[in-house]
Amino acid sequence: MPEHEPEHEQDGMKVTVTRNGPYRVDGGVPLARWTIVPNDDGESWEWRKDRDLESSESYRLCRCGQSSNKPFCDDTHERIDWDGTETASREPYLRQAGAQEGPYLVLTDAERLCAFARFCDAKGSAWALVERDDPDAAALTEREARRCVSGRLIAWRRDEDGKPHALEDDFEPSIAVVQDPGIEGSAGLWVRGGIPVVSEDGTPYEPRNRQALCRCGGSGNKPFCDGTHASIGFQDPNA
Repeated sequence: MPEHEPEHEQDGMKVTVTRNGPYRVDGGVPLARWTIVPNDDGESWEWRKDRDLESSESYRLCRCGQSSNKPFCDDTHERIDWDGTETASREPYLRQAGAQEGPYLVLTDAERLCAFARFCDAKGSAWALVERDDPDAAALTEREARRCVSGRLIAWRRDEDGKPHALEDDFEPSIAVVQDPGIEGSAGLWVRGGIPVVSEDGTPYEPRNRQALCRCGGSGNKPFCDGTHASIGFQDPNA
């Protein structure tokens, strides 16, 4: 399968993981609060932008989870015993992902990137839906994959020549601070539009249209979110 290339130029935007410290965001990346909105059955169903957050050309976002000025860093990481060592794979998405082919779509899944936003289970799981010979089920598969915060799931459609094309939203480069009422807490950082994420050693991770970065400090897949925020009850009262 071909890599999905982000649509926008990033104009110097990047997120740098600092050693046992915050994310340094450069290039005037817009920052806003977004909320996962449940449907009547309590399932993750839609995204809602709540408000823009004040940002600047360069700013620092908390990575340890303990700042008193969340989502921004207040240097608390320097006063606590916190290990921010990166443990995530440097492999491109498609080398990490498996592929499941259905009658209408192909669903790729890099399971280790799961950030527990739960869009993939609304109205039936994406893995079951993609197998059904039903255009409505295919539409739900695509919907669920598009809303996956981390880009763990991508739905692909083959053209007449059999070449797969990623079905992706055209995100402007930006960062969302995520709130999740379904777990009564706060979630990670939703990095969108192909903004590069650079390791503390200067090595870039693969630019992707959707990524979720940990901001609770507890992920086992740093710098990426692995859903630990839900199990530890992470809260950001300022977001």
